[in-house]
Amino acid sequence: MPHDISLISMLCVGFVLAFVLGLAAQRLRLSPLVGYLAAGVIAGPHTPGFIADQELAPQLAEIGVILLMFGVGLHFSLRDLMAVRRIALPGAVAQIVVATLLGLGLGEYLGWSHGASLLFGLALSVASTVVLLRALEDRRLIESDRGRIAVGWLIVEDLAMVLALVLIPALSGALGGQDSEPGASLSTTLLITLVKAGAFVALMLLVGRRVIPWILERVAGTGSRELFTLGVLAIAMGVAFGAAELFGVSFALGAFFAGMLLNESEFSHKAANDSLPLRDAFAVLFFVSVGMLFDPGILLERPLEVLATFLIIVFGKSAAAWGIVRLFGRPNSTALTISASLAQIGEFSFILAGLGLSLGILPAEGHDLVIAGALLSIMVNPFLFSLLDRWQAREDARDAALRVPEPKAPPLDIEGHAILVGYGRVGSQLAALLAERKVPLVVVEEDTSLAATARAAGLLVVRGNAASEQVMAEALPERARMAIFAIPRALEAGETIARLRAANPELSILARAHSDGEVRHLLEHGADAAVLAERELAYSLSEMVMATPPFRTLRPAPFQTTPAPS
Repeated sequence: MPHDISLISMLCVGFVLAFVLGLAAQRLRLSPLVGYLAAGVIAGPHTPGFIADQELAPQLAEIGVILLMFGVGLHFSLRDLMAVRRIALPGAVAQIVVATLLGLGLGEYLGWSHGASLLFGLALSVASTVVLLRALEDRRLIESDRGRIAVGWLIVEDLAMVLALVLIPALSGALGGQDSEPGASLSTTLLITLVKAGAFVALMLLVGRRVIPWILERVAGTGSRELFTLGVLAIAMGVAFGAAELFGVSFALGAFFAGMLLNESEFSHKAANDSLPLRDAFAVLFFVSVGMLFDPGILLERPLEVLATFLIIVFGKSAAAWGIVRLFGRPNSTALTISASLAQIGEFSFILAGLGLSLGILPAEGHDLVIAGALLSIMVNPFLFSLLDRWQAREDARDAALRVPEPKAPPLDIEGHAILVGYGRVGSQLAALLAERKVPLVVVEEDTSLAATARAAGLLVVRGNAASEQVMAEALPERARMAIFAIPRALEAGETIARLRAANPELSILARAHSDGEVRHLLEHGADAAVLAERELAYSLSEMVMATPPFRTLRPAPFQTTPAPS
């Protein structure tokens, strides 16, 4: 070859293998992470065929870590944590301790150093954010009490691992690895690290909190999407690099704080959306790079050690989580959901294991066991949730019978009413307008807080997912005159509309759409009309233009416009 193309070949082969195997994993109802890790194994030195550049892989993995941690910070929600702090904070800490002790015991049994065993146990204690959120979203549990506890629990785990990433390099010598400050005492090294990290955090909170949103606001004002996306990535990478070079803290901590501060900006949603493709791409490369370091031979050479690691992840820490949740008086269904959610490991486990390997703390065997445990636990997790789904139905029914029933709405004698599905930004405004016009209304809302807000506004509310036949039956569609779908999920709305049409052929049904394809889908499933939001906005603006003095003489305005509320 006329020039070195190792980076190009690694990116091309890595992305192609990750796509093919990730798609295969998805078809097998497994997490795509399994496919990405398998792609790395194939491209690694432990399997025949193509072998990627082993010097480039760690650098690409580091970029993946930066963007992964930036994403974690960007979605960090102190409000979510505070809502469930009484159970998530002590519960997550206790579960981390139990899992770490179990891993420590296995490491000691295998003859590793105390530091290696401790780091190994810590790597087994934290669940994968990607896997956990995907499982909860698939079951629409994110907004439920169980989902909030699981997410809060995950936030505490992530914060604990961020702290570990700061302290482990400083404690490397004491843990049996390379000294970060040769010749310095442990207390001195630890003090220097904490002072540097504290200075960085203080700078970010005092200066970065104002400067970063200010920069994004100015960039957004240019109207250039490319510059905005570049600005978001420059902030993520720049803060991470500056944190490492100027303060000696990890790239991960810098990226996490950059994302966390951006989360407070009014542009956080746009920043998350615009940076998502690149974050996803490098996250894939991160998992591929991790897979390249994995020696699959350990599955045959050390099957008992692999099994023990798997049991700690799937049963050990899950049993601890179940017991902790039950001690807090939560129902068995909540405890089982938390246990199943945490019965796997992922991103942070790989980061910790890789850090331990690079510092000489964790042996290669320990790194391989962490990856093997992650692969097996991620593969098994969907089956655990499938078993839980059947159990959950029985548990939910029993718990519902024991709980104080929520107010049932509407009363059985209501009729001639309108059913409003969704009480978000659109639904709440529509409900207020209909209430002013004395339209009898029943709101169907899944989110507990939104349902409480609607109830406080004096509306009759059925709390639950509109896709559930039982939930919609409580709204008495057979007695209603109209149903209005204000939710932005057209595919879900279409299935529900078809059932409503079967229950009441005379029902008038209106729905909300965001594309011509969604309009067709809703109409095909029985909606009488579908409102395309962007088109209606353009129509309303054009009517306002034609009602203003410069253009009023062109034709009579069809309606009297009113000024927008301030």
